[in-house]
Amino acid sequence: MNFDLVIVGAGPVGASLACAVHGLSVALVAQERPAGIRARGEDAFDARVYAISPGNVAFLKAIGAWQAIPPERLAPVYTMRVFGDDGRSRIEFDAYRTGVPELAWIVEDGVLQEALWRALEERDATRILTPAACEALEVAPERATLRLQDGRALAAKLVIGADGARSFVRAQARIAIDEQPYGQTAVVANFACEHAHENVAYQWFQGGPVLALLPLPGAHVSMVWSAPDARASRLLELGPEALCREVESATGYALGALERVTPPKAYPLRRLSARRLVAPRVALLGDAAHVIHPLAGQGANLGLQDARELAAVLAAREPLRDAGDLRLLRRYERARAEPLLSMRATVHGLYRLFDARGDWLGRLRNTGLNLAERVPVIKNVLIRRAMQ
Repeated sequence: MNFDLVIVGAGPVGASLACAVHGLSVALVAQERPAGIRARGEDAFDARVYAISPGNVAFLKAIGAWQAIPPERLAPVYTMRVFGDDGRSRIEFDAYRTGVPELAWIVEDGVLQEALWRALEERDATRILTPAACEALEVAPERATLRLQDGRALAAKLVIGADGARSFVRAQARIAIDEQPYGQTAVVANFACEHAHENVAYQWFQGGPVLALLPLPGAHVSMVWSAPDARASRLLELGPEALCREVESATGYALGALERVTPPKAYPLRRLSARRLVAPRVALLGDAAHVIHPLAGQGANLGLQDARELAAVLAAREPLRDAGDLRLLRRYERARAEPLLSMRATVHGLYRLFDARGDWLGRLRNTGLNLAERVPVIKNVLIRRAMQ
């Protein structure tokens, strides 16, 4: 089977790229089809949610996916309140004062994936291969060949690795990575809340741990608590009532009494960066290329931005240049270099700053938070970057 592009990985990043590419034949290789919301029940919430930036919402609209999301499964973020670890410092970002309709949209993983797959199924140029597992990747000067465990072979001008932090494509292309565990685990769960969240996203720095409550439809919130591994294990062992009391206390009862509606899940946190985004006939996107701490909620957004940029580079290629030409792929790599470096430095710097011990460091970081709150230009720079 011959294609222009073979995309390995059918999560939001791989699926969005498959929807965004035009004029090329595409094969999408997926281990399994996403279960979607119907498999869990219409009223059930996904444990995993994303805060999608307005720039990426526009991208998802352009490829026909955002319109397929039921409006009742979306929650806009109008305000974000971030608190330091001294109990007094804070910074607030407000959509109205910034002159935008919203700062972000909260959407569940399964809901977004289902919408993307609906858009995919309307594309005649995309062939979906699922269930499928990869066996080997062979790269020759004129094409790459992906061999599947069931014996099928896919020849392509370009193979895309959108297959997560343990990327098969990245390993086969021998692209080295820099990786370091944070020593933290993200504990996620959803709650019903006593007080209306008013579409406010909350975040508390806790001298290392970071706790966030994100608005969900109705009187519900999604919790992401990034805590040291031992503490995360203790949180996972708590019963529903005990976990609610723990979260209520840690958030100062910001939303009143809580009731757990989904059991907690855990995701070990690590920092990962591929030393290259491209190799001959290969390109990496999303978690296959970079993984950052969730404290800024930008992991999914970076992956969708990768897909946007690569689709634009492929669309703008010269008529006689094939999709896997290394000089073409380096345009994508160069375009993503500065945004990725900037976001990695910002997120890791914040993590290190708030994880550091010492009274003077505590005063420094909390004073900086209050200073940023008082200087509108700083806030606007931060918010505009996050909205891309």
